[in-house]
Amino acid sequence: MKTSLFIARRYLFGKKSTNAINIISGISVLGLSIGTAALVLVLSVFNGFEDLITGLFSNFNPDVKIETIKGKTFDEDQSKIAQLQKIDGVLSVSRTIEEVAIFEYKGIQDFGIIKGVDESFVAVTSIDSTLREGHYVLQQQRNGIKGLDSTAVTEYAVLGAGMRNKLSVNVEDVYTPLTVYMAKNTKGVVGQSFRKRYIYPAGTFVIQQDFDNNYILSSLEFARELLNGKNKLSAIEIKLEDEKSTEQIVKDIEKIMGADFSVKDRFRQNEAFLKLMNMEKWMSFAILSLTLFLVAFNLVGSLWMIVLDKKKDISILKAMGADKSLVRNIFLGQGLLLCIIGLLLGFAIALLLYFIQKNAGIVPIPDGFVVDSYPISIRSFDFLAVAAIVLFIGLIASIPPSLRAQNIGTLVREG
Repeated sequence: MKTSLFIARRYLFGKKSTNAINIISGISVLGLSIGTAALVLVLSVFNGFEDLITGLFSNFNPDVKIETIKGKTFDEDQSKIAQLQKIDGVLSVSRTIEEVAIFEYKGIQDFGIIKGVDESFVAVTSIDSTLREGHYVLQQQRNGIKGLDSTAVTEYAVLGAGMRNKLSVNVEDVYTPLTVYMAKNTKGVVGQSFRKRYIYPAGTFVIQQDFDNNYILSSLEFARELLNGKNKLSAIEIKLEDEKSTEQIVKDIEKIMGADFSVKDRFRQNEAFLKLMNMEKWMSFAILSLTLFLVAFNLVGSLWMIVLDKKKDISILKAMGADKSLVRNIFLGQGLLLCIIGLLLGFAIALLLYFIQKNAGIVPIPDGFVVDSYPISIRSFDFLAVAAIVLFIGLIASIPPSLRAQNIGTLVREG
């Protein structure tokens, strides 16, 4: 152990001339520990919300999404889809098409987005796990009836909870269909400019407000027929075996699809939202760090009183040959030791509160949200960031007292 740290440790835990110094030192350590715990917990709450919302998005958004750069739709290419399915790490590929439409149910109308999906959409997104009522069914074979095609199917829709509420849809009413109006691409009289089709509500999903308030799912065939686009797609959605290999798989997909398509991983699909949340997280971290910097003034006062208390010892050290740098490093080391104690105590408090919140949910969320208590998630990088800022603040707070200590003169023998 270096001489400066050895003496700093002795000064920190040694007997002081007055008990007030110990009290002030304890207050400074307590302030640092509470500030440290607050930093860790705030970052953990943001992490929890990020994980929660990302998980909700994953029930509707795929691991990888392919869209055309020009226009809204593109022609389906079976050969390319077959190549995508052969990529190592790709589990499932789904074809989808979506467009804005007008929906009507028992005289109530509202705008929304109809999204036609194929049978693989469930495997790509796990949308069926988000159902709150009804069933996830988009098509059902009709029994052969005289005068009708025996291969005909009944078309069903699965609605977002927000769309269900806006249209006052009763999914248990099997006799009342949902009317869908789609604008035609031809000019004409307003009353004749919409294509009209019927579809029966089958279930309701609850994911996230943006999806719930806008989307209604149908079969791919129904949406294509409504849009009069027999071979059209809006996107190809892909489920991966391991998200860790996303970067390489995206490159492989780009080679297959070419320059006319954009290939987005899960982050790029929600880039604006995730960047905003990340910015809010680190802005909160910066504000709390500033508060912790103000708390560090207690540390300055504590070290200053220790310097005054050890003034005679410092003079003796200098008389024995200690230079200014050694004296300065003693009190810099003492400040860092106080910070490390506060840091470790703060980590312990944060971990204790984390496990309590994780298991018992002591801080609840108001009714109406998808969870009952604040989500929380700890990441190792957050501990490193908090440790860096706390030690930096401790170093800054230790500089004035250490400079004062190094300027104390040696003892002068009288007589």
